[in-house]
Amino acid sequence: MVKSAFWKKCKPTVSRHWLLLTAGLFWSAVGMVLCIMACYWLAHLEWPLNGIGVLLGFGGGIAVYRFGFSRIAKKNIARILKKSENVCFFAFQAWKSYLLVIIMMSFGYTLRHLHTPRIFLAVIYAAVGTGLALSSSLYYK
Repeated sequence: MVKSAFWKKCKPTVSRHWLLLTAGLFWSAVGMVLCIMACYWLAHLEWPLNGIGVLLGFGGGIAVYRFGFSRIAKKNIARILKKSENVCFFAFQAWKSYLLVIIMMSFGYTLRHLHTPRIFLAVIYAAVGTGLALSSSLYYK
């Protein structure tokens, strides 16, 4: 009993508004970082390879947004809005989403360290980054 009361006191609580803002900023920041990395790699490639990478990466990002991340964001927004007014700050993502983040980071790390050609990395990073950045806009509505 004492232990649970202690954790309830120490848990940082915020309103749902701040959870939505935090999730949106998190998705925006990660999306922008991935897009910047993709642009850096594409800038060091010769034409027309870099043009193809831009079309595939950022065009694919629209599909990732439409068929993947926008659905996840909408579910996350609905989950947040169902919570009580004051809730733990770390609830801006469901525990499954934290697991997804760890898997995606591990996948990106592995791809970078397997000496994957930069064109492939750029396309993947641009697609995921664009999908995240576009989906983050749903949190700001």
